[in-house]
Amino acid sequence: MKKVYREEEPLFRAIREGNPSKVKALAMCPGTNLMLPSKPGWLAVHQAAWFGQDSCLRMLLSAQPGMVNKRTSCGETPLLVAVSRVQQGCVQVLLENGADPEIPNYEKETPLYRACERSNGAIVAALLNHKVGVNTRCIQGWTALQETVVRGNLEICEMLLKAGAKLNLRNMYGITPLFTAAQNGQLATLRFLIKHGADVNTQADDGATALYEAAKMGHEDVVQLLLSQKGDPNKPGKTGMLPLHIAAQRGSDAIVSMLIPVTSRPRVRRTGISPLHLAAERNRDDALEMLIDAGFDVNAQLSEERMRLYEDRRSTALYFSVINNNIEAVRMLLTAGADPNLDMFKPLMVASRMGCIQIVKLLVEHDADINAAIPTHPTTFPAVYMFSMKYLPLFKYLLDHGGHALPCFDCVYGNRPHPPLKTGQSNWNDDSDRILTEAPLRRGVQFCEMISVATISRWVGPIVDVLLDYVGHVTLCSRLMEHLDSYSGWSNIKEKAAPPRPLMQLCRLQILQLVGRRKLKKLPLPGGLIRFLKHQELSVDDES
Repeated sequence: MKKVYREEEPLFRAIREGNPSKVKALAMCPGTNLMLPSKPGWLAVHQAAWFGQDSCLRMLLSAQPGMVNKRTSCGETPLLVAVSRVQQGCVQVLLENGADPEIPNYEKETPLYRACERSNGAIVAALLNHKVGVNTRCIQGWTALQETVVRGNLEICEMLLKAGAKLNLRNMYGITPLFTAAQNGQLATLRFLIKHGADVNTQADDGATALYEAAKMGHEDVVQLLLSQKGDPNKPGKTGMLPLHIAAQRGSDAIVSMLIPVTSRPRVRRTGISPLHLAAERNRDDALEMLIDAGFDVNAQLSEERMRLYEDRRSTALYFSVINNNIEAVRMLLTAGADPNLDMFKPLMVASRMGCIQIVKLLVEHDADINAAIPTHPTTFPAVYMFSMKYLPLFKYLLDHGGHALPCFDCVYGNRPHPPLKTGQSNWNDDSDRILTEAPLRRGVQFCEMISVATISRWVGPIVDVLLDYVGHVTLCSRLMEHLDSYSGWSNIKEKAAPPRPLMQLCRLQILQLVGRRKLKKLPLPGGLIRFLKHQELSVDDES
């Protein structure tokens, strides 16, 4: 469809071109109706104000004074149009000709508000000279002072205060001009407002203080000023968090260091979340280190309410760092005394699932419980094996360092037929992995059931082969035998399991049981024998 353009009317074109004589001729022409708009609500005076044609504007108002306060389709008077376009000459002409400076647009923005938005001191002064109201609010509750604070214009701030602007009026969100100054990092304006008595501890409707907002936005100098003026660092926002929490989350190291000494530890505990959690969650290692050095509890746990926000029910800062695969943060937390066994779903399981050998080793070295269970998904064998079996060097490392192997061969069905498998999607593993969701009553998921999941069953032979190095006499259940019978190359594994087991293997198990793994290196035995006792024929380091 062909687009039709409306031709500009001669009067409006003459105004746009700034031709006063032509405007006068057209305006005085018999039959000309100056109150007739060229488009909805747009009169000749709006055109003159828009293009800053003060001579044309003066002439039009002389010809038709009734136009001076007419509004556009948006509710804007010629004065508001002139102010919006920063046409100072037109503003003066309109005020001289009786323009009402209090008429707002449909957003309740007055000419003064718009002049402050444009940060034009001369127009603000002209409007204030006409005694306009300085505390009128726009539709969102903002005053002219608040709009000026955003722009950081001290000259206009001073004019407004002298004209009676109130410092602590709030917008529809409960935000005062001081809060706005802090939020926008307007340091000079903030000083000015504080000097004139603004409340430094004002809180928005969501509970956030100016200090909290400055910390959130990373305004270091603003935080420093607010603290020096007795800004309270222990006022929580609606989320319950303190300025230190948000600074740690944002990684604002300088702000974290300022807030640490003035933040109450009991108030932190009351929030149900430690700044350590937030620093760890966002990988803010420098902030994490500062908080650790300051003595924040590395074993602080999320409150029950906050824990419920996470499907895996995580509770410690260590868990956050492990799931982020942040080796350095994990090392810092463990060195500082973090307990790797506090979470319901253990960090060791997370690291194993991700195949991160370095974090697994760090956790094991700091006494992570290799044989821990998951309360919500009970198994008859160490739960961490579910996440490590497909990576044999990692699986072997866990066995080498105390993982129990014997439960993997403990089956209630033994040589009898097993019931059909029922599988469901794991809450923790990759989309391709599945775990058993229904298991025999009272026992939980058995190893032979877990290993039969499609994505793992192809590894049954090598897995069982490794496990046999860590047990004595065992009997393979009918399901494990079915798997081993499914591939001719695994026949030697069945032979390996058949009794009697080699005497060296039985001796190794007996020595380990009597001495303990940690004391092996202290035995006065040849290195080769020590390596044999420690199952180091194949090291995890050799494979990584």
